[in-house]
Amino acid sequence: MEFSNKKAYFNYHFDYKYIAGLVLKGYEVKGIRVHGVSFNETFCFVDHSQELWLKGLHIALYSNSRLFETDNLVKNIKLLLHKDEIFKISQKIKEKHYSLIPLRIFENDKSLFKIEIGLGKGKKEYDKREIIKNNDIKKKLERYHKM
Repeated sequence: MEFSNKKAYFNYHFDYKYIAGLVLKGYEVKGIRVHGVSFNETFCFVDHSQELWLKGLHIALYSNSRLFETDNLVKNIKLLLHKDEIFKISQKIKEKHYSLIPLRIFENDKSLFKIEIGLGKGKKEYDKREIIKNNDIKKKLERYHKM
């Protein structure tokens, strides 16, 4: 089971990638398994106590849970990573103006959810236009070869 943030690859160029654990409750895990997640407006940050957090992840509410909320859960979720890696990430964010963006959430062999986060810089508008142009050319060539 894997959920990816396709828009992140379009908007950012990633230099470093890390895999971190997620601190989730039981109903959140069940909600991810049954309904999935949405990465809209999701980002990661390092707080003043050198802990890594994921902000704005939309987790669909599990229907059999005892919670009485009707919409999706939007929470701050703590990410588990080694202290030295968190320190390196925070230094790169401060010095080189990198952004920390979640790329995908997946389930590992032990039924634990992990998240891949990318440390990168935003693409310029002309880079995005070039990608769109190349994709259009590929689609036209595929249509031409099908005829």
